[in-house]
Amino acid sequence: MGGLLTAEQVQQFEDDGYLLVEGVLDPEKDLDPIIAEYDGVLDNLADELFADGQISSRYEDEPFGKRLGKIYQESGQVHAQYFDFSLPQKGIQHDTPFWTGPAVFSALTNKKLIDTAESIIGPEVYSNPVQHVRIKPPEAIVPKDPETGRPMLGATQAHQDNGVVSEEADTTKMLTIWFSLLDAPIEAGCLRVEPKSHRQGLLPHCPAGSNKNKKGGLQIPEDYFDEDGLVPVPTKRGDILLLSARTVHDSLPNVSDNIRWSFDLRYNPIGQATGRASFPGFVARSAKNPESELHDPETWTQLWTETRERLANNPEPAYNRWNVDDYACA
Repeated sequence: MGGLLTAEQVQQFEDDGYLLVEGVLDPEKDLDPIIAEYDGVLDNLADELFADGQISSRYEDEPFGKRLGKIYQESGQVHAQYFDFSLPQKGIQHDTPFWTGPAVFSALTNKKLIDTAESIIGPEVYSNPVQHVRIKPPEAIVPKDPETGRPMLGATQAHQDNGVVSEEADTTKMLTIWFSLLDAPIEAGCLRVEPKSHRQGLLPHCPAGSNKNKKGGLQIPEDYFDEDGLVPVPTKRGDILLLSARTVHDSLPNVSDNIRWSFDLRYNPIGQATGRASFPGFVARSAKNPESELHDPETWTQLWTETRERLANNPEPAYNRWNVDDYACA
């Protein structure tokens, strides 16, 4: 099998369920264009909120992280969907925001990332639509949920990526490639992984409101994994972290003075289920059928725009298999 990784790295990934690969991406060539593009996205958000009277200043003299934090604080809302390149799982409207700019598309199709994916899943590489940007300000300044008192955007609870997709993807060889656009040390809320946890198979996940989940979000009950066995994986700009679909992982709270900014991308072999069939993926690489590859960011944007129109105000597709009454959650 070809690709960027050595045979030893592939074996380590298969053994441990995760792999940190340092210095894959060029911070200036690969990451800075994404940051510059998102500067414009934040400009648009500030303009809209200022015009609507939700903030008293556009804070245009502040650097991105500080500006984002002040806008979130003053508006009293987290506007994560405004920056994301996937639609939400529910409540999709005709004007639900998302961002699918050319720099984001270049990241999804970055040759070094696709080479890495090929090392694990083979030369027929599909860009899975379960993908996100995470921009997390320090939890101390994130607006609080009035019902729970918890930050609206905080530490992610322990889960497996296989647990947040539908059953049809249980046999899919799904690979997560996670990387930070800024350094992500422990204090900024880096990811933690439980080595070799992928060997346990798919674990139960409990929705918010169940007896075994008092923290919000979807999470594995604490009696199903070893929280003390979670290992922090801090990253530098340019590093990438590979995760198996069944590796247990979470994130620490951001207690730093800056944002934690990361991309969470997924790939699977062409023809295998993505676990979110109503969302649009695309062929990122195909040795068998190279003309099927998508290279146009505008076409990608159109796929998401058409999906939003199709799903807006329609019955919600079933993405979540878990129930508050499941035996593991009650």
